Amino acid sequence: MTASPARFPDADLTPLNTFGLPARAGRLVLLTAAEQVRALAAEPGWAVTPRLVLGGGSNLIFTGDFAGTVLKVEIAGRSLVSEDGESRVVQAGAGENWHDFVRWTLARGWPGLENLSLIPGTVGAAPIQNIGAYGLEMAERFASLDAVELASGEARLFFAQDCAFGYRDSVFKRNPGRWLVTAVRFRLPKNWVPVARYADVAHELAALGIAQPTALQVSDAVIAIRRRKLPDPAAIGNAGSFFKNPVVDAATHARLAAAHPALPAYPQGGGSVKLAAGWLIEHAGWKGRDLGPVGCFEHQALVLVNRGGATGEDVRRIARAIQADVLARFGVVLETEPVFV
Repeated sequence: MTASPARFPDADLTPLNTFGLPARAGRLVLLTAAEQVRALAAEPGWAVTPRLVLGGGSNLIFTGDFAGTVLKVEIAGRSLVSEDGESRVVQAGAGENWHDFVRWTLARGWPGLENLSLIPGTVGAAPIQNIGAYGLEMAERFASLDAVELASGEARLFFAQDCAFGYRDSVFKRNPGRWLVTAVRFRLPKNWVPVARYADVAHELAALGIAQPTALQVSDAVIAIRRRKLPDPAAIGNAGSFFKNPVVDAATHARLAAAHPALPAYPQGGGSVKLAAGWLIEHAGWKGRDLGPVGCFEHQALVLVNRGGATGEDVRRIARAIQADVLARFGVVLETEPVFV
């Protein structure tokens, strides 16, 4: 029989979000098994209780206290589920640290996730955001996941077509609070080919004299790049990349390319083009600039950082200011990656 989850009234959420923003929860529940989620749904009053699912806290911006129940997902476990001549299917509990899970697969000689090394957060958050970096999206390795509908306690198996993955998007993100992911499975190719076309990765490997990298070498290169560009949340509060790279139509890209030939752009098919949000923000004058206690990181314009004592409203204020300046200068709308609560 599964033990009841630990519960804490009036809980401090400040250490549970990587931006280090002050907030409290009416009740914090630590979940270590899917059965605990289903049991909660059967409790009196559950249907009208405000709920918030929390993983690693790297994609949430708290703008104040949360009066309801915060469900902290700590479901553990890693395993090889199956394999055939073409691939291996590996599974991880939703509460597993994402980077630790990636390195665990590589240590066993199972390549496929190396480009997603050092992305903050948990395994359960990966499909919600459809995380991606350095030429690879999680959806390209996704097999299936288990989730529980919070209102009813119903367990469901999701395949890729059910998740409606998009750029930093999924059915789970579009329906916040409906589902809690409990476990995720990934299909890793045995006929592995390195994804090293992304300029930063290619340059890093070339600098090391590596022409035919192993998966572990790709992972090490990605880790080195991220550590140079991105601040450690343990040292300075942040939520990683704060803005999505905007996708524009061909006409908008042509206009911008004519005016700004150095603007990085990546064709997406169908005539659409993805632009580098960091370049737009930097050339709008925000790189290294602060607005109150929140600043635009000096080494990577995509990242906002907590200089000390920031609140969620401080974060919202600078985000809106950056969006307004990019829109005025380039005519491009920036969307935030983290969710404001």
